[in-house]
Amino acid sequence: MTRPAVVQSDQVVTRPGVVRPAQVVTRPGVVRPDQVGYAQLSTADPTRWRATGTAWAGLLDPTRRRATELADDAAALRSQWSGLAATAAEKQVSDLRVELLALAPVAIEIDQVLAEFAARLTAARARLAAAVTLAASVGVLIDRWGRTSPDPSRVPAHRAVQTVAPVTTALRDALDLATAADREAADRLDQLTADAESGWLSRPPADRPAPHSDPAQVNRWWSGLSPAQRRWLVGHEPELIGGLDGIPAAARDQANRLLLEVRRAALLQRWEELLARMPRGPAEMVGLRSVEAALSGLDALTSRLASPDAPRAYLLGLDVGGEGRTVVALGNPDRAASILTHVPGTTSGLHDATDDLGRAARVLSRCADLAPGQETSAVLWLDYDAPDFLHEAAWDRQAHAAGDALHRFQEGLRATHDGPAARQTVLGHSYGSLVVGGAARDHGLAADALVFVGSPGVGVQHAADLGVPAGQVWASRAPDDVIRLTRSPGELARHAVLSLSPAAGIVGLLTGDDDKLWFGRDPVEASFGGRSFPSGRYGHSGYWHPDNPALDGMARIVLGR
Repeated sequence: MTRPAVVQSDQVVTRPGVVRPAQVVTRPGVVRPDQVGYAQLSTADPTRWRATGTAWAGLLDPTRRRATELADDAAALRSQWSGLAATAAEKQVSDLRVELLALAPVAIEIDQVLAEFAARLTAARARLAAAVTLAASVGVLIDRWGRTSPDPSRVPAHRAVQTVAPVTTALRDALDLATAADREAADRLDQLTADAESGWLSRPPADRPAPHSDPAQVNRWWSGLSPAQRRWLVGHEPELIGGLDGIPAAARDQANRLLLEVRRAALLQRWEELLARMPRGPAEMVGLRSVEAALSGLDALTSRLASPDAPRAYLLGLDVGGEGRTVVALGNPDRAASILTHVPGTTSGLHDATDDLGRAARVLSRCADLAPGQETSAVLWLDYDAPDFLHEAAWDRQAHAAGDALHRFQEGLRATHDGPAARQTVLGHSYGSLVVGGAARDHGLAADALVFVGSPGVGVQHAADLGVPAGQVWASRAPDDVIRLTRSPGELARHAVLSLSPAAGIVGLLTGDDDKLWFGRDPVEASFGGRSFPSGRYGHSGYWHPDNPALDGMARIVLGR
């Protein structure tokens, strides 16, 4: 297994991952043998590493197919051959099949390692580009070794040191990040190589966390297991591992990807059962359309999971029951400095999950534009039964039912995060804003900021009731968003009575409560006590339009700017 190195194939290396000392100069007069060099980082191509990881993940399907063939071969042996030799042959085939299946999560793990290396390399190159831009703007020259000096035609001698120093620091930050990424990826791949020699799998002790356990306790249990025990659990109990908050994103992704075929088979079985019913009435036809939409959505999601496009998608949850639920992260949230959790609203389901994921991706892309050297992750959290129709969305039952799950998920992000705590932002759109508000009110949310867009009210009368830091409750509503018409039930009842009077229109205008929506005080209004950011006229679902200032606002909140 080859260690990562940001050097290209035509550069000289003394051993994998380490360049010759003569190539590395981070600042004048200092040589560090294990440091990534300026020229290396300038020419490194993160997409090559991402494509290599995707190729490893692509081994998953052929590996499983071969394991199935071996199971069929073993069955054929049993039917045609008996005796000691037959038993020995069957055991050998069975052992080979077990080894093949054990490789499946490892292939995904290698993909994760290389994707995360590519992501950090991309961030390092962005920092390098920013340093080069800074140098050009202030009159600092950078040679091919990354050494800096003042341009004598632009920088007076008495200002040379203070002009060059910020550029040198920015270059060093970029090279340090690339070096750290290179070392870490190489160490992780070395560990996989060592594990291959010592044994991939080891059965863990019998104790298991119960579903819906406290994420911090789950994380302590997981941390106490060896890598071989964790791989055993991913391969043998993916249903448990894939759904437990407090398990790191990488392991949940491995487990849930192993279940993709099982989930699709469950949908196909439901479709066949509905198709077989005779006579086929309206209920069956509605059911068939629902299953077909879920299958289409699952196939679209599977395609995104297999894509070499950055950022890599992590499948943190998948349930094909009902309308379907899923939790998908773009970029590994356990490694990000900022994390957005996006909670969609009415009619959301597996059938259009990639559309909602695309909205989260647009915020992530704008974050990259604003802070190109920072690692950020965006999560689509669709782990609740969203209302299908307006009459369902008129009640808070489904939002209330989702609260505890969203609370646990956010606590899990805190528990599994590597390094300093990330800035966590939770965004709710439409009915999703009620989910977020209700969860914050009833359970508390591990969040540094809350964002509500296109909200019908969030279930509280004041921002202070949401339990997040002061000044970190944000809202936006487009001028042409129809959600502004969702007045409170009390106001609607009053207007119904007033409609009996000829003066109803005048009285309504004089006494109407403009800051009340269906589920509480309007979070955009000053009386709510939060902060607002502008949106253009893009309707109820247009907050993520590239030209909408709301997109920029969301990204700045995620970054803490």
